[in-house]
Amino acid sequence: MITLRKTLFLFFTLFVAGSSFAQKSSNKLWSVRMAESEMSRYPQSWQLDFQTRLKWDYCHGLELQAFLDLYDAYNDKKYFDYAVSYADTMVCEDGSIKTYTLNEYNIDRLNSGKILFRIYEQTKNEKYKKALDLLRLQLDTHPRNADGGLWHKKIYENQMWLDGLYMGQPFYAEYSLRNNRVNDYKDIINQFVTVARHTYDAKNDVYRHACDVSRRERWADKVTGQSQHCWGRALGWYGMACVDALDFIPQHEVGRDSVISILNNIARMIKNRQDNKSGVWYQVIDRSGDKGNYLESSCSTMFVYTLLKAIRKGYISKEYLPVAEKGYKGIIKTFIREEENGNIKIINACAVAGLGGSSYRMGDYNYYINEKIRDNDAKAVAPFIMASLEWERLNK
Repeated sequence: MITLRKTLFLFFTLFVAGSSFAQKSSNKLWSVRMAESEMSRYPQSWQLDFQTRLKWDYCHGLELQAFLDLYDAYNDKKYFDYAVSYADTMVCEDGSIKTYTLNEYNIDRLNSGKILFRIYEQTKNEKYKKALDLLRLQLDTHPRNADGGLWHKKIYENQMWLDGLYMGQPFYAEYSLRNNRVNDYKDIINQFVTVARHTYDAKNDVYRHACDVSRRERWADKVTGQSQHCWGRALGWYGMACVDALDFIPQHEVGRDSVISILNNIARMIKNRQDNKSGVWYQVIDRSGDKGNYLESSCSTMFVYTLLKAIRKGYISKEYLPVAEKGYKGIIKTFIREEENGNIKIINACAVAGLGGSSYRMGDYNYYINEKIRDNDAKAVAPFIMASLEWERLNK
């Protein structure tokens, strides 16, 4: 007679065998497989994201943060050492950082600073503390709009991009918590609220990529100052900025609930724009399914990470779990491929997208769908590792 326990075990075995995200030829976790594949592709961590020369770049900070998360989860020191290798290569003994210039006032440059908090905490090497102080100093004089919103870059006057919230605010918040700068939280929260006010498109219920509060840029709407579309990765950056910055904003802080409210708005947008068939998301969110649009991996991985972490932390309802689960399974099926050498890769990532600049980008629909697409872009690799860690934690 077959017992209930045996029946359940048989069902579970068949489910895993038929699952679209079974590990196939490897019994390693997806987070581990992707990280080890990246280390195989880039033996030196400064080479990440196709680099051929040293660069203090937000992509390194994004991906090496994922490696540190992996180290925290599974206690394999090779991931920590890989991150330290980049930090040690880039940060000089006096705390200066190779290729970093403060008065360039590029908010992107702050993101890599996040990895230095944990590295300093464990190594106690003072050069990392000095580098953190240097990066924080940028915020004291970084150009702002009249409402306090930080410019995306000095060369992009009066502009706030959703991307910039991820680049600056989790670093800003963690520095404030670790250094007891309690007066900074009001400013941090204001960045989230201000960019939401400037970029929200009520007609389509999305946050658009960016705004120019002066309304002078050719890409900006002459009434709202908003860009033309909701770019998937920009919304992904914004969602990750919320869930990561909230780790460091004290629960009693006035206005913290505003960030959680924005996060709930983003979760709703993610749910409403999920592709029913694949479970993942399109490059241009407000034109999902339209001709020329395509399913894009960086925004999809960012969305799933945002949802899973927000559910775990209690910021959004558990009712979003089926959305996240469908999204994660969809990522494995749609974007993850195994290579002949056993490595895995992630495909269909938009290499870059922006607005204005010297080779002027109008941010119209044709612009977004025709930017370069590539495999193993760090902006898809890192959030895939992070989403996988959240999924693995959930399934323990």
